[in-house]
Amino acid sequence: MASSSSIDEPSKLPKNTLYKDIAPHQWPIIYSSNYNIGFLYLEKLHPFDSSKWGSIVNFLRQAKMITNDTIVRPNEAKSEDLLLVHTKRYLSSLNWSIVVARVLEVPPVALLPNFIVQWRVLKPLRYQTGGTILAGKLALERGWSINIGGGFHHCSSNHGGGFCAYADLTLLIINLFTYYSDRIKKVLIVDLDAHQGNGHEHDFMNDERVFIMDMYNRQIYPHDHQAKNAIRCKIELENHTNDKTYLRLLHINLEKSLNEFQPDFIVYNAGTDILQGDPLGNLDITPEGVIIRDEIVFSKCIRERNIPIVMCTSGGYQRTNARVIADSILNLFTKKLISC
Repeated sequence: MASSSSIDEPSKLPKNTLYKDIAPHQWPIIYSSNYNIGFLYLEKLHPFDSSKWGSIVNFLRQAKMITNDTIVRPNEAKSEDLLLVHTKRYLSSLNWSIVVARVLEVPPVALLPNFIVQWRVLKPLRYQTGGTILAGKLALERGWSINIGGGFHHCSSNHGGGFCAYADLTLLIINLFTYYSDRIKKVLIVDLDAHQGNGHEHDFMNDERVFIMDMYNRQIYPHDHQAKNAIRCKIELENHTNDKTYLRLLHINLEKSLNEFQPDFIVYNAGTDILQGDPLGNLDITPEGVIIRDEIVFSKCIRERNIPIVMCTSGGYQRTNARVIADSILNLFTKKLISC
């Protein structure tokens, strides 16, 4: 990973083309129609709902929480943006369709010309990555932000996997340390996706500025024992963990992590693959449990401590996920945990 040392003279930094100013009436909710993936129905070969992101936004529009005018549209992360974290060798490897097929876990992608793979798969993921990076700036300005996509926590600086081709969470944090070194000294990652976040764990293995709290099903992918050494608050769950156990462990361990580390900023990876029936997560959390989970995180971070937070939607592999995520965001709004 590229050097992340603090820079004393931010005025001399190159312009961050992914950061942008937004109008007062806009919500710090980030989305682009470019997020959605679709090509020859090959995306159906992976359980991931590749139109989930657009569905979430449609539900929020229907509820009249947002309009097209209030959504923030990100720029696509380009090579120069990605090289802040990624190695040239890794980015070059994505020019081979067979490599992308392994990262996405969709073998037929290996048979496609790479220009199609770049256009229909990697470009949407680069837009989502741009959205995650922009979310950092907006959270500092507004106290919170939500990227309707992103949360590619299995990707590190030099390795992708688990449908994660770009290390957007690492990029978000390194951009904060680089461009806001006067304000951001310590970042807490709260990873509540059903899977271990081995990508950011490899990237921040020996970085004392980053505290990782990861609550995941220990019986499923990725079983990355080396990456576990980076987790400073590790909560390993069993198959079919239910709401009561899950929410109790979250409450105790989030409180403990916040008190111990006292972060300046929080990155919340809010995967919904914890939902009952998820083919990959194998946990038994109800939609109500997800809504309470997100409310606990925002309450403890924003209401109780006033710490800026970015939320990414991350994993979730059922058609019902979009509705649950939208309902959770609407609940945060109803409870006045987020506002324009």
